[in-house]
Amino acid sequence: MHETPEIKRVRLLMRMALLWAAIIFARLVYLQVFQHSTLKHVADLQHAHQMTVEVPRGTIFDRNGVPLAKSETLESVCVNPRRVPDAEVAADMLSGILDVDSKALRAKIADTAKDDGGFLWVQRFISREQSERLRSLNLDWIEFRTESRRVHPNGQLAAHVIGTVNSEQKGDSGLELSMNSDLTGMPGEIRLETDPKRRVFGSEVERSAIPGKDITLTIDSRIQYVAERELALAVENAHPRTASVVVLDAKTAEVLALANWPTFNPDDPVRNSSDLAARNDVAVTSPYEPGSVFKVVTLSSALETTDLRPESIIPCMNGVLRLGRRVIREAHGGYGKLSLADVLAKSSNIGAIQIAMRMGQDNQHAYVEKFGFGQATGIPLPSESRGTLRKKWQATSFASVAIGHEIAVTAVQLAQACDVVANNGVLLPPRLIIKKQRSDEPPEYEPAARPRTVLRPEIAITMRQLMEGVVLHGTGRRARLTGYTAGGKTGTAQIFDRATHSYGRYYNGSFMGFAPVGNPAIVIVVTLNGTTGGAAGYGGVVAGPVFKQVATAALRILDVPRDLPDDFKDDSNENVDMNDLSIAGLDPTTGSELMSQTQSLAQASKPPGQAFFVGPVAVSNVVVGPKVPDFRGMSMRDVILRAGEAGVSVETIGHGIARAQSPLPGMMVPAEEQVKVQFSR
Repeated sequence: MHETPEIKRVRLLMRMALLWAAIIFARLVYLQVFQHSTLKHVADLQHAHQMTVEVPRGTIFDRNGVPLAKSETLESVCVNPRRVPDAEVAADMLSGILDVDSKALRAKIADTAKDDGGFLWVQRFISREQSERLRSLNLDWIEFRTESRRVHPNGQLAAHVIGTVNSEQKGDSGLELSMNSDLTGMPGEIRLETDPKRRVFGSEVERSAIPGKDITLTIDSRIQYVAERELALAVENAHPRTASVVVLDAKTAEVLALANWPTFNPDDPVRNSSDLAARNDVAVTSPYEPGSVFKVVTLSSALETTDLRPESIIPCMNGVLRLGRRVIREAHGGYGKLSLADVLAKSSNIGAIQIAMRMGQDNQHAYVEKFGFGQATGIPLPSESRGTLRKKWQATSFASVAIGHEIAVTAVQLAQACDVVANNGVLLPPRLIIKKQRSDEPPEYEPAARPRTVLRPEIAITMRQLMEGVVLHGTGRRARLTGYTAGGKTGTAQIFDRATHSYGRYYNGSFMGFAPVGNPAIVIVVTLNGTTGGAAGYGGVVAGPVFKQVATAALRILDVPRDLPDDFKDDSNENVDMNDLSIAGLDPTTGSELMSQTQSLAQASKPPGQAFFVGPVAVSNVVVGPKVPDFRGMSMRDVILRAGEAGVSVETIGHGIARAQSPLPGMMVPAEEQVKVQFSR
């Protein structure tokens, strides 16, 4: 059958239509099957918006529920430079509402757009009024972000404990850093369905937000405030480089206060190196040679390991002790013999060294470790220092360590050690975070730590009585309390100068103590590092009054019953030498020069029942001769008369009144040696 041209055209059109349909079908299959995921993702981007739901950091409370650090939610404004129609107009408009420089903002918008950037912060944390004014402009290139900001209702209170956060609200110091994972929580994710104008018409929660955990501290804001106040006053008077106060609950080792100087406000940014240095948690991170406060460890360890008792007589060598070619002198004259109790009360260096000799180096080292030195306490604060306790001592290291040298400790370690005495011989690591606290259950702490026994209870009680003597009639009398008994120990250590390899004129002045004596409620350690000015920088002078004020306030706040009548008048001697300097002629570089005979005698045990101890120093090494009087303030005539009475020979230099002398008062001199006395008008 012959096809007409019309039929041929129809069939051609049909073939073309079928081919076109096949192409469309193939295209649909390709798009719907092979490109489904890709196209769906593109479609989602066009009408869906993924939004992160930021969660506030957990609040940090003190033990009484007072917020120390919390987060507030504010809005921040940003722009999409690619959508900004005119950078100059946009900058002028935004600067009229926000606290930004128009010229600088215009340059930032232009530069970001030039780099094809789609995001630029304009201002973080704007006010609600600013947010409402910007929203009323209804401009699609202005965007908002909800952000959280850390605030501190009490300013600098407990700043070193709380710490700081960075611009991303992540902890970078203090508990904000060490507990960051708990405080941060988990942000949520929400899928928003929007139209082309970004108007939301649907939403779906893809991941629920988990707020940060709140943390309750053992800190008592009231005691913390007093500690910071009194520390600032002491700094104003003594001018130390740094200072710290640590207050513990004597029974639980809860940290009631931890203050440092210099301090800072966590809300303020770091502007210079001084601001950065002020954020150093001195009490936790900065070890130092403690000086005479360490005699508490020496004497209590000796009471535990030997038959020495408070009444035992200790020869103090009239202020001079020779260990080989190393000569150790008292800083304040000398004593012939002292009871062990008076060795502590008068802070005798030679007496403490004699007691350490009796104990033996092995016992001494072991008990220093038992008291927690040379190891971290475990307090949950970053960068805690372990201090310095050498495993292998030199020949005379026992003498240095006995009086708080050749060892470095932190204030927190000292507080832990003092609490051993206050807590009947049991060591509890300092506790800072209360994990669980209900009225019907004992509190749980984080991290949990087991107590360990260091001293027998009777030894701890005896040591408390000896430390009370320090406060009543020893170098710690400026720490006496009204209405309460108290015990403690002063300490003044010369600071070793690494440049000159000698001990210089700067001191570490400390006081550690507890109250009341019979049933201690609190333990307090005060340290001022880098004091100067002779007696004005001694521990009993600069740190004792801080203890007194902080202890008085803390006992009142904790409602601790008084154990002394209000009208009690202490009639102990007010004219007590406050010099507790723990080093005099003590050169740490000569430690290896101790004679082997002296070392072996120092480690030898003593037969039981002996009532007093005779030092292991050979008689040939002890200076024998008259004791030097104190000539200072006398006329030349009186000096010559006094020297004749004392049996010493003097060489006078200058005229007027005696201002200085060598050797110092109280020292022993050979009969042939002259005492040089400097006179001036």
